[in-house]
Amino acid sequence: MKEILKLIRIPQWIKNFFVFIPVVYSRNLFHPEFLLKSVTAFIIFCFLSSAMYVINDMFDAEADRHHPIKKNRPIASGKISNIKGMLIAVILFAFAFGLSIFTNNSFKLFAAIYLAINIFYSMKLKHIVLLDIFSIAAGFMIRVTAGALVISVEISSWLILTTMFLSLFLAVMKRRSELFVAGEEQSSTRKVLEQYSINFIDQMATIAAAGVIVSYALYTVSQRTVTVFQTEHLIYTTPFVVYGIFRYMYLVINHNKGENTTEIMATDISMIMNIILYSLTTVIIVYKLV
Repeated sequence: MKEILKLIRIPQWIKNFFVFIPVVYSRNLFHPEFLLKSVTAFIIFCFLSSAMYVINDMFDAEADRHHPIKKNRPIASGKISNIKGMLIAVILFAFAFGLSIFTNNSFKLFAAIYLAINIFYSMKLKHIVLLDIFSIAAGFMIRVTAGALVISVEISSWLILTTMFLSLFLAVMKRRSELFVAGEEQSSTRKVLEQYSINFIDQMATIAAAGVIVSYALYTVSQRTVTVFQTEHLIYTTPFVVYGIFRYMYLVINHNKGENTTEIMATDISMIMNIILYSLTTVIIVYKLV
């Protein structure tokens, strides 16, 4: 059981919290019906993402055996066979499909697109420079869009742009960490790393980071945002976003972290406190709790 839990990567489920963004910013967080739909979407994406991790590990087993950390993954180490791994993936897909009957067709469509992109990523896209990064980023954007569709609400274009740049930023920083860890073993751990360089990745990271900050700042002061929330105070959450981006870059560049986004979010005290303060401030402002 321990190896199965390791295989489905439950800590990575933190990425699926992106589906809650629409319910928060549509001011429906405390509406039971909307919240229940968002929770259902969250659970579905947890099952789907875990299934895709299993499938991706099956495709990457040989390369993972040459990686200093990934070689200990259940399939790469041989503790779980490909047949058992496929069975686990099928069960997870079945759970997701079963829950999907409680969602609308628009959500089902984007869940299917999420699966399609991830399957293509595992088979081909992860080996193509730049498309590998955009494929990873697409997963985050789909989560946000699906989160809006499942509760049938519109989402700000600026918020979508913010999500796009944030997801690109995380994907680029992930590649940077992989490139650093791989060193001279780039070709044996992940072939696409041969197409990247630290300098190139750092330039992309800078552009993506700037995109996150600018898009979010413009979202907080856009006419639509001010009208919907009836306040201009959301701009005061921007420093938390800027700090989060800078802190993440600091941990990746100075401490060689970033290959595991979840690890940073769950173990770095400064990042945890920043996320908590940002969340509390946002909810207080959006829902006028004071």
